[in-house]
This record gives sequence, structure tokens and C-alpha cells, in this order.
Amino acid sequence: MPRYTVHVRGEWLAVPCLNPTNTIRWLGKEAVRRYMKNKPDNGGFASVEEVKFYIRRCKGLGLLDLDDTVEDALEDNEFVEVVIEGDIMSPDFIPSQPEGVHLYSKYREPEQYISLDGNSLTTEDLVNLGKGLYKIKLTPEAETKVKQSREVIERIVKEQTVVYGITTGFGKFARTVIPNSKLMELQVNLVRSHSAGVGKPLSPERSRMLLALRINVLAKGYSGISLETLQQVIEAFNASCLPYIPEKGTVGASGDLAPLSHLALGLIGEGKMWSPKSGWAYAKYVLEAHGLRPITLKPKEGLALINGTQMITSLGCEAVERAGAIARQADIIAALTLEVLKGTTRAFDTDIHAVRPHRGQAEVAFRFRSLLDSDHHPSEIAESHRFCDRVQDAYTMRCCPQALDYLAIGVHELAAISERRIERLCNPSLSELPAFLVTEGGLNSGFMIAHCTAAALVSENKALCHPSSVDSLSTSAATEDHVSMGGWAARKALRVIEHVEQVLAIELLAACQGIEFLRPLRTTTPLEKVYDLVRSVVRPWMKDRFMAPDIEAAHRLLVEQKVWEVAKPYIEKYRREHIPESRPISPTAFSLGLLEMKTGVDHDHGHQDEL
Repeated sequence: MPRYTVHVRGEWLAVPCLNPTNTIRWLGKEAVRRYMKNKPDNGGFASVEEVKFYIRRCKGLGLLDLDDTVEDALEDNEFVEVVIEGDIMSPDFIPSQPEGVHLYSKYREPEQYISLDGNSLTTEDLVNLGKGLYKIKLTPEAETKVKQSREVIERIVKEQTVVYGITTGFGKFARTVIPNSKLMELQVNLVRSHSAGVGKPLSPERSRMLLALRINVLAKGYSGISLETLQQVIEAFNASCLPYIPEKGTVGASGDLAPLSHLALGLIGEGKMWSPKSGWAYAKYVLEAHGLRPITLKPKEGLALINGTQMITSLGCEAVERAGAIARQADIIAALTLEVLKGTTRAFDTDIHAVRPHRGQAEVAFRFRSLLDSDHHPSEIAESHRFCDRVQDAYTMRCCPQALDYLAIGVHELAAISERRIERLCNPSLSELPAFLVTEGGLNSGFMIAHCTAAALVSENKALCHPSSVDSLSTSAATEDHVSMGGWAARKALRVIEHVEQVLAIELLAACQGIEFLRPLRTTTPLEKVYDLVRSVVRPWMKDRFMAPDIEAAHRLLVEQKVWEVAKPYIEKYRREHIPESRPISPTAFSLGLLEMKTGVDHDHGHQDEL
């Protein structure tokens, strides 16, 4: 018998359908009838017949025709919402689709697997798991370790040994011994009481990363979780059944207890859960829709699921990967701007950078040479100003950031310098280009407000770069008397990185627009490829138009590392031809720090100052 899960005013109802020729209107009325039956005041309605409503799918929010039959319009176990006319949305309403759901609009269940043993997972693997590119399975060695660990727990329970968190309470209740008959209830109570987070839920990608990383830790075989329960967790991950995990609530003390408790809460069939098939719904319904059953916690298993720092770590991994990606691409965008503003490449000569022992600095300089070397990549733009009388470029063009410091602070500097380059592109007294990169200035404003947006983002980053670790509040009855605030640090770093990506997206658009005013001259081959990539998604700015979609399109190119992909072959070819013995260094080992090479160079004589 087909069954549908229907959302009415914040409640989820399972509605069986004996007759598949019933209409969508019938389904809505039946759901409203069941909703009214559960309310002492009938939900404020005199009868079902007086309720006016429309129905939409939870996935994609598409409206359904009330006169269509259920069998024609819906699949078995599909999730729908009944929206009652005149209702005012409550402030805590959770939409069926989370923010950024367009990233999942083309979600396809992956066919490939990553085998986890608890020790070999990389940050790149984790980010790819978050994107839904792989399913998870355990290695045979990990399965053996998990079984052995569980045997220890079962022996403790059988022998009634007093062990914290297994046969005792938690925190201040560590001295309270719990009878064997209540050990399973203890674990459920732990998960429920610790599910006290607030704020928006993590995105599907971040929830998948958090769940994948928790599975990886459990695969080490130290937690005491049973293999049966761990396999259920893996099945939920592979079906992309993702619990509602509020982003706020962890102080990073003995772990990310609140976020991980919300994770566990969904897995035991309580709270809310999201999947590409269902949207947001009660966890038990989402699990059932995927042929899964809620986990029944055995002794110690609640603690095993929630005791860790996987929110801080997973968000930190995303921050590191995205920081490395935007740092690489920042070099390419900076090179493009340098070319448009007719700057010199002498500041990036090998001998200058050999003076200072910073590998990251040398790598950044190498990249500039690989993209701008006129002997390797002839540039008509560079030739047009070879014999100009300008002595030095501004620091923002010849002092790009190198080396590794605090992640958020270091990556912020990429945006700070990018914003100054945007100013140079837009200011005709500095660029020799039309004001704000548009013809008929005055009638058209061009990049005027896009630059303001970049400035606003850089200013916001300055406040976000205040380190979280300098603050601490005592928690858990002074047991946790100094905490890391690592959860906020991770979320803050990601926000800084997103702002950096957006500022560099604006610079990328501005630099490509600058190219339009230098035509028919062409730049180097790799930078022409970058220009072509941008023009494949954003057309030239001939007169004012809605700019936000252009910025988002350029931002997406950076997030998906498309700019790096088109330039990388030229960088690596240059490396093979010029430095055959060298090898690339880790992306996070350069371009993330605050060190600046303050070098001024005469265009003709190679004068060097202020090293």
C-alpha cells in the first residue's frame, strides 16, 4: 500500500493511500484531517472542508495540481507539504530545502567507495565525501578492531565493573552508578539531553563531512561501538540521510558534544533529518523512506557517537582545502591584474627571491613567472609598455602574500590586497583605463558598487579575524574551566574564506573587463585561457546590468577551482622546462601568511630595494 509523508504546519504525518486513483486534493484533506485530530482545538478549524490549501513537493518545492491522481503525480513514500492559505511562517520554520540546496539539485547517488580504516583519510577525501562523490565502507582490519573493542565493553557490562560513561553518569554525575537494566536508557538520555544546539542547520555538504569523519574515528576501533551499529551509521551516510545539526552550541572542550548529539539524535530516529529524496522531515520517516531503521543504542554507544571534535575538524578541513584552492587561484588573478595594469614582472625574478628562505614566497614568484614570462608566453600587452618610464609598481602588485600563519588572518590578506587591486583597476588615475571599467561613465556606473562590496567584505573580515582562542568561558560546573571555542573559530575561518573568494571573484571580473579596453592586444596564452573561461559564464560589461549574478558565476568558478584547472597545465609545463629538479609544494604551505616581500624594481635596470 503506497504511503506518503506529509508536512502540515510543522508536523509530519504518515498518510497511507488505499486507492491510488485518489487525487492530490484528497491527500491534502486527509493530512489536514489527521492534523486536526491531534489538536485539542482542531487546529483552529471548524471542519476540513473550510481549509484552503495548496500542496508542493518537498524536493524542489514544485506545486502539485490538486486534481491529479496520487499515482500519476507521486512516487511511493514521497514527501510533500500542505501549505494552508493565510498562514504566517513562524520564525523557527525550517524550509524543506536548506540554503545552498542548488548544490544538491543534480545529486546522483555515487557508485564509488572509499574504504576507511581510521588512519588514512585525507582532507581532500573528506571534502569529496562531503560533496557526495563517494560512499563509505570499512576495511576488514577496521571491522576486526571494532569487534575487539566492543568485546571489552560487553565484558565490563557483564562483570558490572564501574567505568565512567558506561556504568556511571556523566560530568558531575561521574560518581553515580547506573544499574544494568538502565544502561541503554542512559545512552538515549545522554543523546537527547546533549542535543541543545541552536542556529541554522549545517549544509548537506558539511553534515556529510561531519558524519564521514565520525565514522572514520569510530573505524579506529577505540570507542567500543558495535560493528552492527557502526554499519547502520554507514548505511545512513551512504543513503545521504543527514541529521539536523545546528551550527552553534559547541565550546570545543571535551568535544563537539552538542553538534554530535544532534547527529546521533537523527540516527536514533528522533529530531529532524534531510535527504535529497525527502527534504527536511522527522528522522524516522526519512530513514524509513530509504529502507533503514533507527539505531537502538547499546551500552556506551551514545557516548561513542558524541564524544569527539569532528565538527571543528571537518569544518577546519574544509577551511584548509578552500584556503589552499583560493590561494592558488589568487596568484592567477593577481597576475591577470598585473598584466591589465601594465606592471612589471621583474619583481618576481628568481635571484631576488633566492635571497629570502621562504619556500612559499619562491613558489608564488615562480607562478607569476610561469604565467607572465614573455620569453615563454609572448604578450602583446607587455610589449606595449616595455620601454615606459615608470620605475616601480605599487606594493599590491609586487608584494603578494606568502608563507603560513593563522589561517583566517593569513587568507584574509589575500582579499585585502585584492580589494586594493580592484581600486587600481577602477580608478582611472591609477589604471589608464575608463573610470569604473565602463564606457559612458555617469550614464553607467560599471564596477563602482562592486568595489564597494569588496571593501565591505574586507572590512567584515577584519572583525572576523579576531582570534577565538583568546576567549574562554568555564563550563560543566567548572570541570571544563578553559575551553578552545574551536567551533566558532572553524565557522569564522570558513566565513572569512568565503569573503575572500567573493572579493577575488570581483577582481577576476574587473581584470577581464580591463582586458576589453586593451584589445586588440592579447595577453599571455594561459591568461587568455583564464579570460576565455570567465567569458564562458559572464559576458563583457558594455552597459549597466544586474551584477550580482555575474559575481556569483565568477565565485562559482573559484569554488570549483576552474580558474586553477585552466592555468595549471601551463604552470606545470613551465616548471618542467625551467626547474626540472623541483616539485610543487603543498597548497597550504604558501600564500596563506602575512609575510610580504617588499621589493621595488626599475623596469629597465632591475633596481632592487627594501628587501
